[in-house]
Amino acid sequence: MNAKYETHEHDVLIIGAGGAGLRAAIEALAQGASVGVVCKSLLGKAHTVMAEGGIAAAMANVDEADDWRVHFGDTMRGGKMLNNWRMAQIHAQEASERVRELEQWGALFDRTKDGRILQRAFGGHTFKRLCHVGDRTGLEMIRTLQDRGVQMGFDVYMECAVTRLLKDGDRIAGAFGYWRENGRFVVFKAKSVVLATGGIGKAWPITSNSWEYTGDGMALAYDAGADLMDMEFVQFHPTGMVWPPGVQGILVTEAVRGEGGILRNKSGERFMERYDPKRMELSTRDVVARAIYTEVREGRGTEHGGAYLDISQKPAEYVKRKLPSMYHQFLELADVDITKGPMEVGPTCHYMMGGVKVEADTAASSVPGLFAAGEAAAGLHGANRLGGNSLSDLLVFGRRAGLAAAEHAKRTSTPSLDLGQIEEAERTMLAPFERKDGESPYTLHADLQENMQKLVGIFRTEEDLRLALTKIEELKQRSTRMTVSGSRMFNPGWHLSRDLESMLTVVEAVTRSALARRESRGAHSRIDYPKPDPSWGKQNNVISRRGESMELRQVPVPDMPEDLQSLVIEEKKGSAA
Repeated sequence: MNAKYETHEHDVLIIGAGGAGLRAAIEALAQGASVGVVCKSLLGKAHTVMAEGGIAAAMANVDEADDWRVHFGDTMRGGKMLNNWRMAQIHAQEASERVRELEQWGALFDRTKDGRILQRAFGGHTFKRLCHVGDRTGLEMIRTLQDRGVQMGFDVYMECAVTRLLKDGDRIAGAFGYWRENGRFVVFKAKSVVLATGGIGKAWPITSNSWEYTGDGMALAYDAGADLMDMEFVQFHPTGMVWPPGVQGILVTEAVRGEGGILRNKSGERFMERYDPKRMELSTRDVVARAIYTEVREGRGTEHGGAYLDISQKPAEYVKRKLPSMYHQFLELADVDITKGPMEVGPTCHYMMGGVKVEADTAASSVPGLFAAGEAAAGLHGANRLGGNSLSDLLVFGRRAGLAAAEHAKRTSTPSLDLGQIEEAERTMLAPFERKDGESPYTLHADLQENMQKLVGIFRTEEDLRLALTKIEELKQRSTRMTVSGSRMFNPGWHLSRDLESMLTVVEAVTRSALARRESRGAHSRIDYPKPDPSWGKQNNVISRRGESMELRQVPVPDMPEDLQSLVIEEKKGSAA
């Protein structure tokens, strides 16, 4: 390899150090692979730590009637039957085992009186099935996985951003990136790459997601020739903080509703009776988010454009014990004591159901040697994710991705790196320094966010989506004139200019898919097509790269075997009763 570039070689390279990336690393190490983990920020700062409510797994510790079949049915119905049924089956069957594994590795959970892992209720789940640690479950999960991985011996490359996947012919050969601190370039050579880069929330101004969430993995996969799927399904979590402005979008866990929190409008009316009288506050996220949005739009919202979420009817000690993070978050950030008064909440861009199209059993993309897991992958959640299913998704498919990536590495010869690809990746990264008097990345990002908030938000119309595509085209043109000044030493404008490339790819995929799907289903709501259309219930939108243009096609949803179909139908009958 050219001595000009710092180079590291591994059997398996994992991009992203959240729950999915760490679980993949642990599994690949267990197979004897040499593993490198690259993360954009510091180890331990992954977005998984923000997951509060719990890990959904049908362990039946609280409700004995629960089992994987009911969990499978709930997941399929929550996803409006667009899910990859095989992924939903694997997930429901393996989640409990993955939770027990975490426990063996030292994770602490809240307990039932007889010492088993305690489980709480959550929206869309038939039974109490969220294993939790107060409202800090994700933090405990990351701590446990990180300790395990470090002990087993993976190499970690922190504050390193990957900007391009390298290929040897059709297959993956590694990745090119740079150190965020000093701006130096770095090359990774690998037989297998696992993308575990999370979601796309920073394309919207009001989001629960942190700065890393710029769709990098999806854009890297797309550029390398892999397919994306279900990109129209962006989940807006019903309850983010809406006040004060500095904390806008920060998540208020669904556990507040799981533990008895009530939603009211500015007149004090419990409005969920109008939208889902049976499940009320524990309805699915798409329904609750639309309900709050509608209340605000029709003039019944709170002072700052949200709704009140109140748990102050519960004893103060109970609230502090069950929801310690929420209690401190509101006290410190908004000067509100949630044991005495309501929280002001509203919808916030939260989670991406779409992502890299993968095979259910192996998490493999259409590019040999490239795998994806967690929020960066599509298929498990269909049109709408149930709360708590993300954390079990990370464990189940993180493990499967790590296993398949290690097995692929054992079977395949060492790829060769193409210097031409590396030099091109370097030129692309340096271009903004060479332009003078161009566009500021900050202005471009603000315009992109405003476009998505106004035109591709919770509710969508053909007119808005067509306008959004025109604006995205303009933004893409403007991005070719982006300029940054200063040196490559920790230069946030330069970092943002690179993140914008990813976001522009992802928002175009979201908007094209949303325009094509002329119906409302799950998290995708079209005002001009307010009802689900049975024909659209049988197909997924798939996005591919064809030269420089983005191609959209429909692919039939795989047929579900009869024994599994009966689980979904039986549950439907049961849940209507």
